[in-house]
Amino acid sequence: MEFAAAGFVLIVSVLLAYQFSKGYTRKEKYVIWGVTTMFIIAPGLSWLVSMGYGLLKQNGWAGVALLGIMFPVTFSIGLVLFLIGIFSKKDTVRSI
Repeated sequence: MEFAAAGFVLIVSVLLAYQFSKGYTRKEKYVIWGVTTMFIIAPGLSWLVSMGYGLLKQNGWAGVALLGIMFPVTFSIGLVLFLIGIFSKKDTVRSI
């Protein structure tokens, strides 16, 4: 039951982030998706995958170890997206 609830929250959060990022510039989209990845996708996806793996192998430590690997990697990806959005130059419109 908790896997379904966590999956539902993860899917709804990603859909909300998608809706919020519509109509923004590329720079603002990087910021929105970076924050979403760091604080919603990283913990949610890491928990779902690692605890599912732990249950599959019937070893809780395997799940915790995978969580300890997946969360920092996914969080770092979100941090890079966020920093790209913060430090990138302002979007310019090219006239042809």
